[in-house]
Amino acid sequence: MGEEPARKDTVVVTGAYTPVPLEEADRSVRAVEVRGEQSLVSNSVIDFLNLEPSVDLRQRGPGNIQTDVSIRGSSFGQTLILLNGLRLNDVQSGHHNLDIPVALDAVERVEVLKGSGSTLYGSDAVGGVVNLITKPPETSEFRLRGALGSWGANQQRASGAWVGRKWSQQLAAYRDFSTGFMPNRDFRSLALSSTTRGDTALGHTELVLGHADKPFGAEQFYGNYNSWERTKTWYSALRQTFGERTEASLSYRRHTDLFVLYRDRPQVFTNRHAAESWQAVARRHEKFGTNARLYYGGEFLHDGIESNNLGAHSRTRGAAYAAFDLRALNRFSFTLGVRDEVYASANHQVSPTAAAGVWLTPRLKLRGSLSRAFRLPTFTDLYYHDPANLGSPGLRPERAWSGEAGLDWNLGGHVRGELTYFQRRERDGIDYVRRSLNDIWRATNFQRLRFQGVEAGITVRAARTHLFDFRYTGLHGAQNQLDGVFSKYTFNYPTHSGVAGWQSSLPGGMLARVRVGAVQRYARNAYGVADVYVARTRGRLHPFFQVSNLTDTHYQEIFGVAMPGRGVMGGVEVVVFGAR
Repeated sequence: MGEEPARKDTVVVTGAYTPVPLEEADRSVRAVEVRGEQSLVSNSVIDFLNLEPSVDLRQRGPGNIQTDVSIRGSSFGQTLILLNGLRLNDVQSGHHNLDIPVALDAVERVEVLKGSGSTLYGSDAVGGVVNLITKPPETSEFRLRGALGSWGANQQRASGAWVGRKWSQQLAAYRDFSTGFMPNRDFRSLALSSTTRGDTALGHTELVLGHADKPFGAEQFYGNYNSWERTKTWYSALRQTFGERTEASLSYRRHTDLFVLYRDRPQVFTNRHAAESWQAVARRHEKFGTNARLYYGGEFLHDGIESNNLGAHSRTRGAAYAAFDLRALNRFSFTLGVRDEVYASANHQVSPTAAAGVWLTPRLKLRGSLSRAFRLPTFTDLYYHDPANLGSPGLRPERAWSGEAGLDWNLGGHVRGELTYFQRRERDGIDYVRRSLNDIWRATNFQRLRFQGVEAGITVRAARTHLFDFRYTGLHGAQNQLDGVFSKYTFNYPTHSGVAGWQSSLPGGMLARVRVGAVQRYARNAYGVADVYVARTRGRLHPFFQVSNLTDTHYQEIFGVAMPGRGVMGGVEVVVFGAR
């Protein structure tokens, strides 16, 4: 008999009020490890999000230059991006939500909550939540990485960690440069981050600082224009615990966007936007016996923008929440919660949720949830104007009810599977629409919109060295208004999306990973993209080789914006000191 693989329980924090084992989560949550060997067989956070077919990444170029994120058919503004549970969404436009202010080497894992999350996180969590999570380093180390590839690609990464008895410091840097796979699609990405942690008699303290800078050619990103854009992000967050039951957090995000409609004629149309966001959070919980807990807390949020196009605007919000959680591990769980968020002259949105799970057998779990979500319009939705697009100051907040029911099974750790049915019913959804090809796009509230679908997945671990993962999401959307009117974003969702993955530890300390994804979007032809990654993980030198879009598929994730064909990347990581 072969030796059983060591069990490693995955603990998730997204979609729950306290960290719980993934098997105990009552919501559909996907957790993907980023740090360690996985960083050698990946290139950006996009590689990890691409493993989940319910996450629709609508890229305008490689390397996460500008990526819209949709979950279960949501718009890109209806997905909330978090860093350690704190908001990253941009108040100017959802196009900037994935402008991540920390280097990838600082991220330990990515968690995806599929379905409504407004009860926990407030506005924007309509389709789902992506949470980037950092973790204290376990040992002191220093790593350098460099790579060259197609289209003049040139990458460098560096990360260092220093660990003491009650403190740790981690620094990470990332640079990615390309001359572009077509004219005016060049880009340069830079990210720097610092994470400081310490323990005192008061509790645990964590300070995260980050900066990102991305200038890029935006050929046909927003129409038939040779545009150019540069975004910058500054971020800081402080988290402090007070004993075991109370914590407080404060974060600040500043994002600037310089957009030039014609790169060769910047004087014709240039926009400059500067947005700032503050978030303060206080959380506490009380224990009632062994199995019951009460969670409660409050948030303060302030957003502002100064723009030559949008004008100067700001809004302040306050929220309070409470939730009761009852669970007996491997038997049953139940959560009932509500959040009230107040904004703009005492207007408010109430977001209740109920979720439950029961173990039918030691290997089979039934779960279900029902929740309400909302999204406030961005300042672009409200005030933007250019020759082809026009915002609407009178837009109402989007509102939605979401429900799901699912089965999870675990056959001894070697085979895991899940099957989920979900539905979302929206009112006042926001999109840009027009009545003819000669009309301009106008921000408009949809009256009603409905999505329903099914998710299925199975993971098989064979012979301890091979991991197979197969996942599928089917989606159907419908609306009862705007007949004869063209929609810009809503009906670009994938009706069928599947991902097949294989990862294997090979002789000689080699690690290989293959991902094959197939997508069919609404009223468009299907396409498939395959990526291959190979790396050596032993010793202090880790050479790696990557092939993206192996079959040289011609495809567009956003209509009119071409994606690159086959590309190669090769390089080496050097462990200067520390763990190998």
